[in-house]
Amino acid sequence: MPTIHVEATFSPGDLLRAAEQLSPAELDSFVKEVLQLRIRRTAPSVPSAEADLLRTINGGLPEASWQRFAELKAKRQAESLTPQEHAELLRLGEEFERQEVNRLQALSDLARLRKTTLAGVMQDLGLRPPAHE
Repeated sequence: MPTIHVEATFSPGDLLRAAEQLSPAELDSFVKEVLQLRIRRTAPSVPSAEADLLRTINGGLPEASWQRFAELKAKRQAESLTPQEHAELLRLGEEFERQEVNRLQALSDLARLRKTTLAGVMQDLGLRPPAHE
């Protein structure tokens, strides 16, 4: 489908309603691009090292992976996992743990770079510690 350029004014609510119509994959891609835009806009005032750390902190795994993980956890609770699904659940869990370790390391590095605490950086970025299940 060709893309055309149209000048228009949209409110944030209009943009959100448009985003609701995207497929999960399109939404993941759109969110990633919006986060990259946010980083580019703040980049002139953020040193390169901080920008790299912020990309790691704001990055994440695709929503489809989280959905599959939730499905597999539900099947585990229902005691209906196949051996292959159990292996997939373990693999996804390890992948999420690696992502969180990388994110926590980036937060720690950013705190050190800004000469503040991890809690201080998390507060500055509007982040909360993850809820434990």
